[in-house]
Amino acid sequence: MSAARHVRIRGLVQAVGFRAWTQSVALHRGIEGWVRNRRDGSVEAVFAGEPDAVATMIAACRQGPPGSDVAAVDEREASQEELNYRRAGERFSIIATV
Repeated sequence: MSAARHVRIRGLVQAVGFRAWTQSVALHRGIEGWVRNRRDGSVEAVFAGEPDAVATMIAACRQGPPGSDVAAVDEREASQEELNYRRAGERFSIIATV
């Protein structure tokens, strides 16, 4: 069984290595998806994989990397179309800011 979740992380989450940290942790946990900055200062991601791995990834995002200060994490189910935003051939991508 696989889970796919879309998350939006708010707080001090840009200019602290959040995207690179997210990619590293996700790959280590066998999660597919992508992460990107948003112009409003938040970070957005899609995580897909085993439900427990996805849940622990989202929990990790609530803490974030050193230097971050996460104020909120909003989540919802992600679509296959959203998962396809990642770069072809990559398991987990850092994609362009929107």
